[in-house]
Amino acid sequence: MDLLDQLAEARIAEALARGDFEDLLGAGRPLELDDDALVPEELRVAYRVLKNAGYAPEEVRLLGELRSAEALILQATRPEERTAATARLRLLLDRLGAGRAGSLRLQQEYFERLLERLDGAGG
Repeated sequence: MDLLDQLAEARIAEALARGDFEDLLGAGRPLELDDDALVPEELRVAYRVLKNAGYAPEEVRLLGELRSAEALILQATRPEERTAATARLRLLLDRLGAGRAGSLRLQQEYFERLLERLDGAGG
């Protein structure tokens, strides 16, 4: 165990002795373990803690909004509704792909496949 691990363990032991962990939300209940096979191993605990605390990574939130935008495109009955939902989808794709190498090409492919699928669904 290196020095940093020893320091962390000592701080945790001190907090336990003070009772700092006794009134935590969810104390005494098992952790909710989801399928996190696609999350890098070194990030799984951190993501789980954030999720259990009601927080989600920005990408997760954006992916949820993507699904909502897709649903709006499917439900659009007027051309202007579909145009607005399509613009929202493009904006979300831009936000999701910001800072990723090759993301623009992947976004364009995704967007084209999505529109093909939606057109085939009678949209």
